[in-house]
Amino acid sequence: MNNREILISLAIKYKGSYDRIRHAIINREDVEYLPCESCLTVFDNDYPKELYDLKEPPFVLFYKGNKELLRERKIAVVGSRKPCDYALDATKALVRHFSDNVVISGLARGIDAHAHRNAARTIGILGCGIDYIYPKENEGLYEKIEQEGLLLSEYPGKCMPYPYNFPFRNRIIAALAGTVYIMEAHEKSGTLTTINAALELGKDVKVLPYDVFSTEGRYNNYLINEGAMMISDEDISI
Repeated sequence: MNNREILISLAIKYKGSYDRIRHAIINREDVEYLPCESCLTVFDNDYPKELYDLKEPPFVLFYKGNKELLRERKIAVVGSRKPCDYALDATKALVRHFSDNVVISGLARGIDAHAHRNAARTIGILGCGIDYIYPKENEGLYEKIEQEGLLLSEYPGKCMPYPYNFPFRNRIIAALAGTVYIMEAHEKSGTLTTINAALELGKDVKVLPYDVFSTEGRYNNYLINEGAMMISDEDISI
């Protein structure tokens, strides 16, 4: 086997676990060849160059759909799984304003799903196996993105959506995007891992401002007060 085939085989054997794959590489572990046609490795020319900036770039990315979207200009749109109507309306307006960009998000319920549905072109980054639909309510959206956009995961097959996968997944969202847009965040929410990853990479993070009396947007306004850039009317199409 060549190095590419070894990486793919290890990724499948260890179900995408970064640490176990790295350990196997360091120890030059023997592995049975496990083929995969729809995947990108760090050795491939079409592997997203933005991911090389990560401290822990995925060794292998499994995909479904149009991988050519990775070559396009991209933004990330993320936020709460239980957003308020204001956040949903603003997400729709923002995504339509940036219709010339590919919209990246995490295919979760709430802001993620809303961004995907309203985007002209979109990439969904999964925190589970590439063949595992999660949450189940997004099955139709998953199928639509598979046919018209791109699905990406560092987890093969039907690997379960373990909670620790999602914060780690968010580094990919941040790395691929030119700018990360935060539509509704809450303290200790998973959105913060995307923000931190983006800041470590030197990416622009823009946050939706809320009315001062809004309880839903309290943390968004806190982030702006702490120095985050604010989403303005120049980012929104009414």
